[in-house]
This record gives sequence, structure tokens and C-alpha cells, in this order.
Amino acid sequence: MMRATSLLSGVVLLTCTYALRGDQHFPLHARATNRDGSKPVYKDPSAAIEERVNDLLPRMTVQEKVAQLIQGDIKYYINTSDPLDNTLEFDPVGLEEMVSTMSGAVWGGYLMPWEKLVYSFEIGQRYMMENTTLGIPAMFQSEGLHGFTNNGTIWPSPIGLASSFNTALLQDAAATIATEAEGLGFSQMFAPVLDLSRELRWGRVEENFGEDPFLTGEMGHAYVTGLQNGRRRNASGTATARMAATCKHFAMFGSPQGGLNIAQVTGGEREMRTAYLKPFNRACVESLSIMTAYSSYDGIAATANSHLLIDILRDEWGYENYVTCDAGSLDLLITTHGICETRECAAKIGLENGRSGEMGGGSYVFETLPAQIAAGNVSEDALDETVKTMLRTKFKLGLFENPYPYADYNSTLRQETTRELLHQMEQEAIVLLENRDSLLPLSTTSTRSIALIGPQVNRVSFGDYVFFNASLNGISPLDGFTELLSNTSVSVHFAQGCELWSNDQSGFAAAVDAAQKSDVAIVMVGTWSLDQTLLWMPGTNATTGEHVDLSDLALVGAQLDLVKAVQATGVPMVVVFVSGKPIAEPWIAQHVDAVIQQFYPGELGGLALAEIIFGSANPSGKLPVSFPQSVGTTPVFYDYLKGSRPLDPGTVTDNGTLVFGHQYVLSTPVPIWSFGHGLSYTTFDYSNLKLSPSSIGTSDNFNVTVTVKNSGLRDGKEVVQVYMTDVVSSVVTPNQQLVGFVKVDIPAGQSKTVSIEVLSSQLAVWSLKNTFEVEPGTFVIKIGTSDQSFLSGNLTVHA
Repeated sequence: MMRATSLLSGVVLLTCTYALRGDQHFPLHARATNRDGSKPVYKDPSAAIEERVNDLLPRMTVQEKVAQLIQGDIKYYINTSDPLDNTLEFDPVGLEEMVSTMSGAVWGGYLMPWEKLVYSFEIGQRYMMENTTLGIPAMFQSEGLHGFTNNGTIWPSPIGLASSFNTALLQDAAATIATEAEGLGFSQMFAPVLDLSRELRWGRVEENFGEDPFLTGEMGHAYVTGLQNGRRRNASGTATARMAATCKHFAMFGSPQGGLNIAQVTGGEREMRTAYLKPFNRACVESLSIMTAYSSYDGIAATANSHLLIDILRDEWGYENYVTCDAGSLDLLITTHGICETRECAAKIGLENGRSGEMGGGSYVFETLPAQIAAGNVSEDALDETVKTMLRTKFKLGLFENPYPYADYNSTLRQETTRELLHQMEQEAIVLLENRDSLLPLSTTSTRSIALIGPQVNRVSFGDYVFFNASLNGISPLDGFTELLSNTSVSVHFAQGCELWSNDQSGFAAAVDAAQKSDVAIVMVGTWSLDQTLLWMPGTNATTGEHVDLSDLALVGAQLDLVKAVQATGVPMVVVFVSGKPIAEPWIAQHVDAVIQQFYPGELGGLALAEIIFGSANPSGKLPVSFPQSVGTTPVFYDYLKGSRPLDPGTVTDNGTLVFGHQYVLSTPVPIWSFGHGLSYTTFDYSNLKLSPSSIGTSDNFNVTVTVKNSGLRDGKEVVQVYMTDVVSSVVTPNQQLVGFVKVDIPAGQSKTVSIEVLSSQLAVWSLKNTFEVEPGTFVIKIGTSDQSFLSGNLTVHA
């Protein structure tokens, strides 16, 4: 390593050939200038973005173009091995070598002191801007799935964010993630994930916004908007965003066969169009980046699917920004999918069929492109069109004017306003599933003592895609209850009872004793994920997260037996699931007094949970995903096609009696709790449903208006949900589909009139003609949840 004492000087001499043409307005020996002395258009902040792209591209050699498409990494010039090291040194040779072959985007997602991170970005950008021929800045990248990862504020995992059903709040949350990352010099976040949570065995369910295409699209759009809105400081007036969101994984990734990560996904054009692509179309047409999937769909690898990546994404949707493959995924064309035998083949079809760049993590197959293009084996036009997308994205970010970290970056990190938003999100993400005899909320005046029992009590359970030791910033439920009850007379008895990962029941006696000494027992169980260091470390364990797939959705180890042991005491009981996916335990749903779902929370999750249980906050979360009776009753998503859920269920009673049915013989396909379900400490009444107009043409929108009254004694927030059923159609359609929702805050005793617009396109089917069409006929419009109907009316669509 060498300490940098001054700005690097000199020019990188590229050895690639350059096609000499007589009509060039710039000299080859000084390509960043014009022959007539005028300012190059690509350096003109006031010029239109497309003019800047078209001026810069011809100045680039093939090697420079390819380098724009290969992801670099600060590890090539900065020591990233020690997360505590703050030595401000870099390797100039490593930096020069990286820039010569991989300089379009640079991975900076490491845990290190902010000062060192800023230093590494500043050095890298200064070199690229001032010490290369053309001065093209890089996009520095990191993860932003539920918070900026390098000691930034950690929010609930996306499935928890979706439970809020609050798009405005999520947009604000995403804006804080961008603010924290932007100041440090990042310009691209790898989020949001728009895969659908329809295969619950898959380890990455926690990363999604749930099972529904509409909810996923709306939450994804809110995230992209919040992350990108604004402009970097001192950027050009034509810049359109301050951060590049990266929608992933394009597409159909979240329903792998057997729930096994990267396994094949099976389906056809209609399913692709009507389910999997809708969230991307809603959320990502304006996103500055998209990431492809590892898997294949209908036998075609996503990284080389020209129909998906060119015909639909580029030509049909008009997407003009940067697409990257996922880490090492082009190598899978050789090692996994068996489409190619050589790196040259993988590079060729990845570029020509995908129009995408290459992330690290593999063998860098794109390094073969210059030679292949020189030999005429790969289309240079395909290279040019792909490089244009990268340059276009950078101009939209304003990086050519100011790619550097901000001097006052500390002022953008962990702001108090961010913590206030986080606190609200933590509360709104919690879902009350059961509340028999109104056990909850507990009262600090009438409750003398509580027992906190279970392996999730004294633990901060973040989801995956956080950095090592991020949980140190979190508040555990034990600490949250302790803080909330510190000025009350309520005593807390804590007993862990068991580990998450063990069948050992030696702690049960202490747990039972704690329950018997208390007025109420609160048992916290669930799944667990690990940070990005431990998740991939041999010898560690987890039950959710990337590459952590399950064959069973029941509680692991001794957890269910712990719940049963505490329930047997007869003490009133609350079970809290802290998890990254639905837990299939129908016994708990049937036998305990109250059930709460807290999908992996953020830093204030432990406090928010205590506030919900003691009524400082009124629960308003709704399920973004359905809970199956068992893994054998999956898939269980609510918008199944008509005829897909016949009912003649069986059951096994508590005394062991077998009651036989047919669908299923000893169970039922009906979920324990279905999509959209979530209780409150108050009640809401619906009336005066109006469809305006109630008869429309095939291209007309309409409004659904309803009056919602808070008929209880507590202020509360309600998610008004609108579902649609196409009664008769030319193809089989879902039994119902969510087409609108809004969260409203209604004081006790008051009413609000809510109006939700539904677009005509939401009524369309992918017809037998392989186009989206709104067909004339009758549509049932329902207000309720996926398993309840409060009000309904008929909409007529005429030709």
C-alpha cells in the first residue's frame, strides 16, 4: 500500500486499437478535446443527456467500453480485510489496473470506518475523473435492501416494510437510505427486491414485499421514488436522480422449484405477464438500474433471455438505463445451466441477448469481449448499445459534475428525523393476528407482572443483507420492554426457555416458573437470519436468508414444545412470531390467546413491540403474505386461479381423532391467516360503497369510494383494500385481485370518506391474442381483505 499525499497525475495509456475515421471531430491523441477547440458536448452540463451520450461513446476504445460494463471493487486498491482498520492508504498499481479493465461501477459495500470509506471513494473517483483520458466517473455501489449497510440505519426487512401497507412512509424511509449513502459517495443501491413471495420454502422471502403483484409494485415504486428523488449537490440541471435504485431480480426468480435458491422456475408467457412482470413494470421503468436473476424460466436462463431483456424490457417498455447481471451469474451459463462451454460463449450471449453488464463474483467472462469483437465474433453494436445505458445512467445521476463524497457526510448519517420515521415504521409493520377476549393491549396499571419467554426475547433479529455486528445498534424486545416499563410498577420475569436452534428443553422449568409468577406470558419464537459475514460462513446456522431454504415451515427445535409448556400453565398468553417468513403452526393459532407477527424488525423493533403490546401504539399492519397450515398446503397465495382451491378438508383433533376429507385428507388448503389480514385495538365500519362511474368503457378508469368509521374507543389506522373479480373472461383469471389500497388515520368515533382510483389497465387479461385486453363484462368490486368481504358492488365494462 502507498499513502496518497497528493492527487495522482499522468494519463493512462490504453493499448486498444481505435477505428480511425476521417469525420471525427476530436483528435485520437487527445480524445477528451475537440479539434476546433470547442468544449466537448459530453463535458457540457447544460447539454441534453442523449447528446452527451452520443458525443462520448465514439471517443471510447473497445477496451474502455468493455471496462464500463465490468464491476470493479475497492478491494483492488484498498485493504478491506479489517473492518476496524482506518489506515488511509491505497495501492496505486492496483487502482490503475482495476480502472483499465473494470471501471463502470465499483463495489464499495464493505464494513469500515466512514472516513476510510470516503477516502477510498474520493481516491477512486479523482483518479477516474482526472487521470484517465476521458474522465468518466464510476458508480460506487452497496446494498440498500432495508437500510444503508455500513453502520447506517437498519429498517425492517422488506416483508416487514410491506406489512405497513403505507407507501408514503416507505417512500420517506427510502429517502433516508439514499441520504445516508449519498453523503458517503455511493450512487447505486442494490434494492428493491420485487420477487413475489409465492414459494415460501425459498430462503429469501424476507427480502420481498409479499405475495401480491399489486402490493409489490406499489411498495417497490415507493421505494424507487424515495431513493432516487432529488439531485446530487452541484449536479447538472439535466440530472434526474441522486441515487440509482436497482430493481431485482429480473425476473420470475422468487418461485424456484422446490423452493431451492436459483433452481428453475416453471411457467408460461401468461403467468409471466400477469404476475411476475407487473411489479417491475410499475416500479422500475424509471429506475436507473435493474439486476437480472440467477434462475431459468421455461428453460431459458434469465441472463441470456432476449425475449425478456430486449423484446419486453427494452423494446416494449422502453427501458433505457443500465442492467447488470447478479454476482457471478454469467458463469452459471457454463457451470449450472449448461448453455455454454466457454467464457467466450457466456460473454457473447450475455451481451447480445441480455444487453447487461457483468458484476464480479465470477471469472469475468466479459474480459473476452475485446478479442471477440476484434475477431468479428461479437457485435460491437450490441456493445455500444449496452455502454450507452451505463453512460446514460451516469449522466442522469449527475456524476460527471460531482461524483465525490460530501465533506459534511457525517451530518447526513443517523439523523434524528430518520429515527422518528423508523419508529413509526416499526409500529406500523407489526401485525396483530389474534386477540381473543381482547387480551391486548395490556395495561400498565392493571398488569402487575409479565413473563418474557423465548429465544427471540433477548435477541436483535435483523434480516439478511446487513453487515457484521449491525445488531449492536438494535434494541432487543427485552430491552424494549424494560425501557417502556421503567417508570411503571410492572415487573418483568425473563426466561429464555430454549435456543432457536436446539431441541434442548432444560430451560423449560424456568420458563414455566416465570409464567406462573406473572399475570401474562409473552412467548417470542420464530426463524432467524444472519448478517452477510456469518450467513456465508461454514459452520454457522440460519433458517432464512439467501441460499438458506427450508423443507418445513414449522418452528425449529424445541420452540413449539416451549409454547405448549407455557400454555399448559393456564396463564393468559401472547405468542410473538419474529420471523422472515410465515410460520406454519396451526396449533398456536387455535390455542393461545393472542398472536402477533413481527417480520424481522429494524433497530427500534424491540421498543415498538413493547409499545404495541401495552397499547402505546395501535397495531395497523396487514399481512403481505398468507400463512399456510403446513408446508404441504403450499403454495397458498390468495389470488389463485379460479377452480384452484376446492374444499373438502379434514383435520386431526386435539385428542388425536382423525377426521378425513379430500382437499386435504387431514388438513385444509385455506390459510391460517390470509393476505391482508390484521387486527386493531379499535373497530372500523364500512358503508356507502360507490363506483364512479359504475359503467365504463374498456379504456376508462373508475373510482371506488367508501365511508370508513372508527366505531371503537381508540384512534387507529385502517388499510382500506379494494379487490376485483372478473366474472367471465376469455382466459382463466384469479378468483380475486388486489387493485387498490390506502392507509387512513381515523380518530375514535369519527368517519372518513376514502376514494381510490382503479386504472382500466388493472382489469386487463393477457388474452388469447397474446396482448393485454380489457374485456367487456361484469366485474365484482369488493371492499375487505382477501378472506373477508365488507361491501361489494358490480362494475359493468361495455365495448
